[in-house]
Amino acid sequence: METVTSVLEMDLPALDSAELDRLDALELAATIATTNRLARTDVGVAVLHQADVAAVLRDRRFESAIGRMLSSFGPKSIAYFSNRRQSILSMEGDEHTRLRRLVSPAFTPAAADRHRPAMRRVLGDLVDPHLDKGEIELVGSVCEPYPIPIICEVLGAPAEDWELFGEWATGIFKIFNGDVENDIDDIAAAQEGLSAYVAALIERRRLSPADDLLSDLIAAEEAGDRLDTPELCMLAEAVLMAGTDTTRNQLGCSMALLAQRPAKWAELRANRSLIPRAVEETMRYLGAVRATVRIAADDIVIDDLLFPAGTVVTAHLAAANRDASVFADPEELDFELVRSNEQMTFGSGIHRCLGAALARAELQEGLGVLVDRFATVELAGPVTWKPSGNGIWGPASLPLRFTRAEG
Repeated sequence: METVTSVLEMDLPALDSAELDRLDALELAATIATTNRLARTDVGVAVLHQADVAAVLRDRRFESAIGRMLSSFGPKSIAYFSNRRQSILSMEGDEHTRLRRLVSPAFTPAAADRHRPAMRRVLGDLVDPHLDKGEIELVGSVCEPYPIPIICEVLGAPAEDWELFGEWATGIFKIFNGDVENDIDDIAAAQEGLSAYVAALIERRRLSPADDLLSDLIAAEEAGDRLDTPELCMLAEAVLMAGTDTTRNQLGCSMALLAQRPAKWAELRANRSLIPRAVEETMRYLGAVRATVRIAADDIVIDDLLFPAGTVVTAHLAAANRDASVFADPEELDFELVRSNEQMTFGSGIHRCLGAALARAELQEGLGVLVDRFATVELAGPVTWKPSGNGIWGPASLPLRFTRAEG
C-alpha cells in the first residue's frame, strides 16, 4: 500500500508574504519553489509547481473558495447575497457544468475576434489625445477606461450607456474593498441597476437578435436546455466583473515590463507578429492574477500527498509560471521562444477563465495600438503599484515618456 503524507503534518517553509511588496512576494514564492513543492500559508498550504497547480485546478474535488466568502460577511451582507442567484464564478457541481456547457460556444476566439475593430478604436481614442505631449500616465488615461466600452460592445449596449456601466462596475467592485458590510448598499444598487438594464436589453434581443454576446447566449441551447433571464443577467454581471479589472491590470503590468526593456519594445516594433507572444510572456512573467484559492471537499491524494478535507489550498499561478522544470530560462522575457507549456494566469480546469479568448484579444489589440503609436517608450518616473493584498493587481500609476511614431 502506498504511503501518503498529510500536507498539514509536513514541515514546510512559510510563504509569509503579507507584509511584502507584491514583487518581493513573487520572488519569495519563486525562490521557495526551487526546492519545495509546497509552502505553508496563514490559512493552509500553497502548491508551487505547475504540475501540482494544474492537478489541483483540474480536480473537481477542490472547490472554489469564492462561495465560502459569504461566511465572513456581516448580517446585512449575508441577508442580501443569500437571496441572490449564485454567480457562475463561484458555482460548483452539476449546475456549474451545465452553465459552462451552454455558454462556452459564445466565448470562442472567433467570437472575440469580431470585436477587435472596436478594441483598436477604443484604445486609439484613449491614447491619441496624448500623442503630442510625449508623456502619459497610462493607468488613468488608458488602462482603467479601456475595458468598459469593450464589455458594452460585447454585450451589445450602445455607446451612450458606457458611463452607466462604468458606474455599475465601480459599485460592484466594492465587494473587494474589505468592508462589504458598509458598502453593501452601493454594491446592491449597482448589481440591481445592471440586472434591470440587462433584463430590458435581453427582451429587445429576443425580438431582434444582433451580433453580440447576449444574442449568442439567448440562442444557446443543448437538448432543449436554454438560459433564463435571471441566468443571462447573472452572466452579464460575471462578464463585467471578470472582464474589467483583469484586463486593465494586465495591460498595466505588461506595459510596466516593456517600458523598462527598450530592446523588447524595438523588437515588437520591428515584428508585430510577436505581439501575441509578448502578451503570453508578460502574463507569464508578471500576471495580474497571482493565485487562486481552493478548498478540499474530501480527503484528496495527489501523488504521495494527502490534502485532508477542509484544507485551504492556494494554487500559486505566479510560481507555476516560473517553474524551471517547465519553462526554459523562466526569469527571461523571451518573445521569440515558443514555450511548450501555456502560461497559467488564466487558471486551468473547470474554472479556467471563460473569457480568456476575449482577454487575449483585448491585450493583443491594446498592445498593438501602443506599439503603432509609440516609437520608443520608457518610464517617466517610478511605477506605483496597488496594495500587494489585492487579488487582481497591477500598477496604480504608470508614468511613461515616449516618442511618437511617424505615419
